[in-house]
Amino acid sequence: MKKLPRIAMLWVEGPLSYVEQLCVKSFLDAGHEVTLYHYGTVERVPEGADVVHGNEVLVRDEFVQHGRTGSVALFSDVFRYHLLTKHDRTIWADTDAYCMRPFETETGHYVGWESQNLLNGGVLGLPQDSPALAGLLEMTEDEYGIPFWYTGRAREKLQARIDEGDPVHVSELPWGVWGPHAVTAWLKETGEVEHAFPREVLYPVPFQKRRQLVKPGHRETVGTYLTDKTTSIHLYGRRLRAYLTSLPEGLPTEGGLLDDLLKKHGIDPREAPIPEKSVVRDTADVE
Repeated sequence: MKKLPRIAMLWVEGPLSYVEQLCVKSFLDAGHEVTLYHYGTVERVPEGADVVHGNEVLVRDEFVQHGRTGSVALFSDVFRYHLLTKHDRTIWADTDAYCMRPFETETGHYVGWESQNLLNGGVLGLPQDSPALAGLLEMTEDEYGIPFWYTGRAREKLQARIDEGDPVHVSELPWGVWGPHAVTAWLKETGEVEHAFPREVLYPVPFQKRRQLVKPGHRETVGTYLTDKTTSIHLYGRRLRAYLTSLPEGLPTEGGLLDDLLKKHGIDPREAPIPEKSVVRDTADVE
């Protein structure tokens, strides 16, 4: 039997909640080897996952953060591009990606559409010699660069700031500029977008329907988005955790999909609660 790709994840620091535990455990139970990278103390990691310091991939003392939210998702984008460049037969997965079926690829590409116009890098496999990966890595080396897909007035405004000696930092640009927007632009530019999966494979449940992941009756709601081609469900980590903390005791609703999945993988949410005010350094934030 052909060995499955290794799954790589990043949790900068802090204890995992039951949401992240579920996602890590789902890959282990599907037969994948999992490496969870970190930079600070990390706790409650499911047994079987390898825990490795992030310096093995990218030495960093400071993390690029999004200006409005403070999320370290920008750093996570940089980290995954370095990781994929250095490691063969490895697929990146955010800690809010639940594995439905084993991930398999013949080309090294493993990426999918999240919407009609946008790919997402929450699950990302690219071969080490991918031209798109090289482009992504190069662009993230310049925190003040103008994305090549910016045109017209948007490009002119950024160029004017550069000419004035006051360039715009990437943390001030719109959400996802080094993530989904960059992945989409570079894979289109190189033609590797031909390898992208339709939405049903990796991002079947729309962002607007994320609360249906928790509510009862999921077979009639969430179930309508899942097909026999679905290999992952994106759980929209930060937003879903915020919703879960509003529920009694911060626990998922009995009979909802999340509740069913936790029981399937033997995870007790009471033993890994979601902090009311998150102190973790999450890398899986989305708008």
